[in-house]
Amino acid sequence: MTEATDQSSSLPVKDPILIRPRREPFEHGLLPIPKLVFSDPIQTLIPLKQKLLQASPSHRLNSSAISESLQISSDHARLVLDTLASVLHSDSDPLVNATPDEVDSVGVDVLDLLLFLYIQSYKRLLPRSHKDSAAVADVWPSTSAFDGYLSALSPLQLVRSNSRRLMPSQADEEAHQLSYLQKHLPNILSLLAESVEEEGEESLVLSVERFEHLGFLVQFGDKGSDGMQLSQHTPFFANSDPDMPAVPVPAAQVLDWILQNIASALDNISERASLKENGPSGASDPDVAMADASTSSVNRTNTNRGPSYIEGISKSSLVKQASDLKGSSVKVLNCHESVIYILAPLRYATIYGCSDTTIVLGAVGKAVRVEHCERVHLITVAKRVCIANCRECLFFLGVNQRPLIVGDNHKLQVAPYNTFYSQLGSHMSEVGIEAALNRWDEPLALGVLDPHDSLSHPAGVSDVQTETATCLDPDQFTNFLIPNWVSGEFPGATDCNPFPLPDAYLASLERNKKSLGEVLQILRETPLEENRKRELSSALHVYFKDWLYASGNIRQLYCLQGD
Repeated sequence: MTEATDQSSSLPVKDPILIRPRREPFEHGLLPIPKLVFSDPIQTLIPLKQKLLQASPSHRLNSSAISESLQISSDHARLVLDTLASVLHSDSDPLVNATPDEVDSVGVDVLDLLLFLYIQSYKRLLPRSHKDSAAVADVWPSTSAFDGYLSALSPLQLVRSNSRRLMPSQADEEAHQLSYLQKHLPNILSLLAESVEEEGEESLVLSVERFEHLGFLVQFGDKGSDGMQLSQHTPFFANSDPDMPAVPVPAAQVLDWILQNIASALDNISERASLKENGPSGASDPDVAMADASTSSVNRTNTNRGPSYIEGISKSSLVKQASDLKGSSVKVLNCHESVIYILAPLRYATIYGCSDTTIVLGAVGKAVRVEHCERVHLITVAKRVCIANCRECLFFLGVNQRPLIVGDNHKLQVAPYNTFYSQLGSHMSEVGIEAALNRWDEPLALGVLDPHDSLSHPAGVSDVQTETATCLDPDQFTNFLIPNWVSGEFPGATDCNPFPLPDAYLASLERNKKSLGEVLQILRETPLEENRKRELSSALHVYFKDWLYASGNIRQLYCLQGD
């Protein structure tokens, strides 16, 4: 036995499959709508659960029922539905697969809605201070002319403008989310459980169908990594006869089992953090900060678990295709004075802490979140976009849902989508985005204060509606060209913008094109001697080169050609 044990110990040990929080509802599913944030969620939601289950025989609710039951506007009720569709755990749920016109008639499952409402009480982990704030001062977003009015700004705005913060590490966020679930799991299970009477006493039990709704909040390993449903990881539902309904399990038994798994996961995170802190100084840091990053993407994960990270790009250009990314989500963090192309089909994308940067995202089928950015130009096709705490940013959008504006924003502009690349059409089809519907010019502005963020929700500051985005003047609208040698060419490739342009923007492009044609015609028809033509050509080249250097585009040209 000893020999066998010794022999087996020499084999590589596979990491255990641990319980993990699903990031999506915590990162993309929180809405700063005061009526959705309850001081005591369980006291409000238990009576609401009974009311909703009795009122809906199908146990699904449309926006009208949500509006009535939660006493919120129809716009906010539809926002709840759209948000849920983007963060639900089951790709087979009819709401996930509904077209924009079908969303309301399909509705959301009551139990999923209750879990969604419960986690609206979640507080995000505070951003961490950089370990060397002086080192990042020269690349952090600089103050703009608007900051001359800081004395007139609210305490909220002063806190944000003076902070030098970084997004928390993935491990820290995961531990924070697991701790939240650990604390609130008894309440969460009581929302899912059914009451039964046994031997004259009432007890709570969970059927396998109701247990599966927990997949909205937790999963084992990476989603889909083993193709197993959540219940198949349990000792009480696993290997059930598919022809026989599984026997409901006492909620207390489920609670104990999940709490044990959460404790093991938290211990694992703590051990990994300890190894990182006590490891050799030359060991790679999975949480590389922007001051330490090279001018290439930094992936903070060594497996296909979790998002791909592009972090710390400064005064450079970067191209990433689908083959360069791990998984179907991406986070672009703390990039400055750069141009970044991510030409891939994605589920989720997060852009955080960037400044003076142009970012081109491919097709994002679930949600994009842009936060704490300054003077960023974002060009993206997406199902939905949320913009939080940004200033002087411009968004060229092809979106099927209304852009959501939350937090403390200033001088935001939106415009219709203005580019294409060869695989855009196939990427849009893959993630389910409709080119015929573009709601870029219908931003929905919520409150300045975010109840999920204690940093931007100081006591004593009353909430007001955030500053919304304005539409870009059509005379300032231009197409953005992605070079062929960046996106590639192949038969059947997308060769034009798939989103129809509004008349005013199309007319502006036509005027510019006509003006350019007239200038070229004048140049061609002007009688000049050969030496004068050479002088003119030389002057044009000089002015163009001066523009390339002045605009910083010369850097992009060299970087992309180098790739």
